[in-house]
Amino acid sequence: MSIRVRQADPLSAEGRALLAQSHAFMAAKYPPEHVFALPAEALAEPHVRFFIAEFEGRAVGCAALSNKGAYGEVKSVFVAPEGRGRGAGAALVEALIAAAEAQALPWMRLESGDDLYDAHRLYARNGFAMSGPFGDYQEGPHSIFMERRMGMPEGGA
Repeated sequence: MSIRVRQADPLSAEGRALLAQSHAFMAAKYPPEHVFALPAEALAEPHVRFFIAEFEGRAVGCAALSNKGAYGEVKSVFVAPEGRGRGAGAALVEALIAAAEAQALPWMRLESGDDLYDAHRLYARNGFAMSGPFGDYQEGPHSIFMERRMGMPEGGA
C-alpha cells in the first residue's frame, strides 16, 4: 500500500497527536530557545495549509506551508517512526510544493535542525539549496536554512 497525503485540520486528534510527537522529538534534541515549532492553533490559521500523510489508513506524518506573501515557509515536517522509509516525507514535500505552486509563491523557505541529515537530503532532492536566515530567524548553532525558487526544475537554482 502506498502513502496518501491529504489536507487536514491540525486541531484534529490525529493532527494534534502528530504535532505532539514532533514537538517531543525536537525538545529532546535541541534547547528550547532553538526549537521553532508552532502550536496546532497557529497551524490552523487561514494562510497555512496543513497536510497529513497516511499509510494503511493510519496518520504517520504531517507538514505545513505558511503563506508569507513573498514566500511560503515550510513548517512542522514530521514523520513518525512507523512511517519512515515508506516515502511519507517525500510525499509530504511534494504536497507542499504543489500547494506553493497553487498559490503562485515565488519561493519556499525553511529552517531545520542542523543534524537532521535525512531531512536535509530530502529537501535537496526536491530542489532546496542551503541559504541564510529569513524572516525573524537568526543564525544559530542548531539551525540550517534552505530555500527553493519556484518555477524552476527540481535541483535548479
